[in-house]
Amino acid sequence: MPGSPRPAVPGSPRPAVPGNPRPAAPPARLERPSAVLDEAHLGDIEGALGRVRLGEEPPSGLRRRLVTFLAIVGPGLIVMIGDNDAGGVATYAQAGQDYGYSLLWVLLLLIPVLIVNQEMVVRLGAVTGVGHARLINERFGRFWGAFSVGDLFILNFLTIVTEFIGVSLSMSYFGISSYVSVPVAAALLIGITTSGSFRRWERAMFAFIAASLALFVPLVVFSHPQAGPIAYHFVVPGVEHGVSSDAVLLIIAIVGTTVAPWQLFFQQSNVIDKRITPRFIRYERADTFLGSLVVVVSAAIIVIATWYAVRGTPAAGHFTDALGVADAFRAKSRLLGGVFALILLDASIIGAAAVTLSTSYAFGDVFGIRHSLHRSFREAKAFYASYGTLVVLAAAIVLLPGAPLGLLTTAVQALAGVLLPSASVFLLLLCNDPQVLGPWVNPRWLNAVTGVIIAVLLILSGTLVVTTLFTGVSAGGVAVGLAAVVLAGALAAAAWLRFGPGRHATTSAALQRERARAAMTPAERASWRMPPLALLAPVRWSPGTRLGVLVLRGYLVVSVLLLIVKAVQLGGG
Repeated sequence: MPGSPRPAVPGSPRPAVPGNPRPAAPPARLERPSAVLDEAHLGDIEGALGRVRLGEEPPSGLRRRLVTFLAIVGPGLIVMIGDNDAGGVATYAQAGQDYGYSLLWVLLLLIPVLIVNQEMVVRLGAVTGVGHARLINERFGRFWGAFSVGDLFILNFLTIVTEFIGVSLSMSYFGISSYVSVPVAAALLIGITTSGSFRRWERAMFAFIAASLALFVPLVVFSHPQAGPIAYHFVVPGVEHGVSSDAVLLIIAIVGTTVAPWQLFFQQSNVIDKRITPRFIRYERADTFLGSLVVVVSAAIIVIATWYAVRGTPAAGHFTDALGVADAFRAKSRLLGGVFALILLDASIIGAAAVTLSTSYAFGDVFGIRHSLHRSFREAKAFYASYGTLVVLAAAIVLLPGAPLGLLTTAVQALAGVLLPSASVFLLLLCNDPQVLGPWVNPRWLNAVTGVIIAVLLILSGTLVVTTLFTGVSAGGVAVGLAAVVLAGALAAAAWLRFGPGRHATTSAALQRERARAAMTPAERASWRMPPLALLAPVRWSPGTRLGVLVLRGYLVVSVLLLIVKAVQLGGG
């Protein structure tokens, strides 16, 4: 029958149902089985703001496109708003309290980083139908999968702890004990997620997002932002009081909280769970772009408003935690103090929901269990149990007396920034794998941009490592020196690719990718899905790639250890 999928190979996953309607003109080619592992990930797109039915005609006309976008919007917006979580609010507030407007330029530079990284996972999710953790395991082996997913599990758990720290601090502002607020928030999160309906979960997230955006309005109106200095510091890089290792640590924390590794895993799995196929990639790109703008504007508002709250007071330059910032706002206005505390609460709940779900999705990928919000608790007990266990354990840690909550929040964001280059490297490798993405592999310009992003992240973390080991050196000088080293390394790598012994293979692979992309019609490209993982040819790393990845992992291990040293130094100071 024209348009019908080919029967699956015995023992292979169930074939995907194509998202496109039947072609108008026969003959239609038979679709290959795809790698989608769970039938819950096939069917209608059921979003908080609408539905797109399987086999529905492609959208035409402005009104129909808008309706389709409203149905699809969600994964990009939620991952970005979730990015402004408790740790994000605290980190941005610290930037404002300790450095005024001077770090706003960091936020502006993060917009392309957000868009580039998250656009790549959008394509991976829509085209492969397989989660990020499973792709790393299957394409690079269990050794590298254990490193990447192990990093994720540890970092995510610590991040979830910071979300409950945010709940505790925000509610203590109103005199509510953490022994009441934290368990109630944990129960709320578990109840929302275990409802067995993707649409109900997304609608709950949208309700929290709407509340968050509404709360930012009075923060902008009553904090009297200074347009001239704000515009200046957005475009002119600088650091108030000079570049120091503490300032570098905070910049890394800003990067880590704004572009966190969990976002890669969350959005790819959420795109799959929402049943978004290549046909709708452009709508999900728009969703991601919208979310990136919202997250950066929200972060800037927190920086600007916090400087207003502490300017000219003894609190300026002496950040303690988010509760201290709320108290500084209260000294200016009781309304602003309450608004900031509620922003922190809302951000904590959205962040905890997204980060915990990211971990449970990865848990399902690694252990091969059912993991979809479309399934009921009875159908996916292990998936929902992993979610509930993470929430309960993280909440319990926050209730321990004497825990260094403020220090832990900053250190976790910096840890995310240090680990991000590794996550970005594996993301880049996957997006250049023609077995995985076929005609959707990265174009050359995107590889170049991603390479620059990874280089900048390595320079930042390297500066932290050197200034921790040698406290008397200039952080600015170290950063410049590392930039020169990275540039020299990039030029050497480019020369090797251009003139080295493997140049012919590299050129041939690039030509094959370009020819595969050019040979397909738009309709064929929109319906292309990755075949079952068992049918893919194995990945063959060149010796240079393998050595580079090993060196990166070793460097990151050292960086993490020295980050712990730096955090202990700050805690002791």
